[in-house]
Amino acid sequence: MAPEQALPDVDDSELVLRFPGEPITHDNKAQYRGRLQRRLLINRCTACGAWHHPPKPVCPQCWSSAVEATEVSGSGVIHLAVFLHQGPPAEGVDYSTPYPVVAVDLDDAPGTRFTSTVIGADNNDIAIGQRVRLDWTTRAGSPMPVFRLDGEVKK
Repeated sequence: MAPEQALPDVDDSELVLRFPGEPITHDNKAQYRGRLQRRLLINRCTACGAWHHPPKPVCPQCWSSAVEATEVSGSGVIHLAVFLHQGPPAEGVDYSTPYPVVAVDLDDAPGTRFTSTVIGADNNDIAIGQRVRLDWTTRAGSPMPVFRLDGEVKK
């Protein structure tokens, strides 16, 4: 990662406090630091170029430990859409209408899917093949990556 894109200088204990209830580990802490700057980071192997998410300490393709959290645009296509009718209490989640959860095939991280929600759209408009773009919201006082519909459907 280039120095001008350095991640926030937040120690590990402060990072855990900034994202209450999140499973922060040594393997994913760079991704959470990126969220503080509203940057979506996905691990990429510098040895073979493979992308992988969720973060792992070694590349699942070549077993190299040369993995680096790399920024992606967050644009992509919905691969899977699920609508939750109930769930554990979460700040900002209203289950009175089904809550959308999507897995998105990321354009600039081939073979990688990122799971989040879609905001600003009617549930009837959320469909597999729909293009989305990255956006951000705040949950429990910290940035959370989400998606917005981009208007076209991949055939």
